[in-house]
Amino acid sequence: MSQPSLLSEIKDKHHVFSFMQSQASPVLNVDKQILLYLEGLSVSFDGFKAINDLNLYIRDGELRCIIGPNGAGKTTMMDIITGKTKPDTGSAWFGQTINLLELDEPAIAQAGIGRKFQKPTVFESLSVYDNLVLAMPDERLVFSLLFARLKGEQRDRIDEVMTLIGLQDHSAMRAGSLSHGQKQWLEIGMLLMQKPRLLLVDEPVAGMTHQEMDRTAELLVSLSGSHSVVVVEHDMDFVRQLAGKERTVTVLHQGSVLAEGSMDQVQNNQKVIEVYLGESQ
Repeated sequence: MSQPSLLSEIKDKHHVFSFMQSQASPVLNVDKQILLYLEGLSVSFDGFKAINDLNLYIRDGELRCIIGPNGAGKTTMMDIITGKTKPDTGSAWFGQTINLLELDEPAIAQAGIGRKFQKPTVFESLSVYDNLVLAMPDERLVFSLLFARLKGEQRDRIDEVMTLIGLQDHSAMRAGSLSHGQKQWLEIGMLLMQKPRLLLVDEPVAGMTHQEMDRTAELLVSLSGSHSVVVVEHDMDFVRQLAGKERTVTVLHQGSVLAEGSMDQVQNNQKVIEVYLGESQ
């Protein structure tokens, strides 16, 4: 592929990585073991209260599943965390020292929050390997990365991530030739190249085969501990698989937390059954 077409491919993408920013990141402090604090958040759009006095706390290294009907506020919540939407009231802190409401989207990404949207956005004309190269944090011009000589530790990091996402045997394959599930894993890998402390993952298994769903569950579980992972999902079978018997599930309804607890506790909560799970019982 010629260089002009490669640059055009990159320039046309809307996927923005934190390595494009050179500003210094605030220092993250999680001495209290809570990575994300959302307190008293409310936001309205044309009179509709999308988020209504929302309180949510995510522990450092936790895997949290968030469910709720359409319009429950899940997307708006993630928009607030990542700086896309500013709330009318409330506070949002990353650890004890980083006020998310004072930062813009690039600064929040650089502080250590990565977001995976439902539809994968990868550079389809590039190889799996080159997609990961472009996702590396680096102060140099992004376009020079593909033509630069990588350091040994950079190559090791790419190999590590490729193995983690299960694409080590497809490093030279064009991303556009991957299956839907593999593209999702590649985008997760691209986020991991940024070494985020918090990963927000939106409906990762939509359109996947059962085998891909199983692999995705294994991947997300493996990321917890070294990362906090918040998964928003509608597929209840996948949520059961991901949450198991011990992980916390949060149910949003009308912009606030309706219930929280283990999957068994949530499934047996009468309010949850009435507003969300009742149709599937």
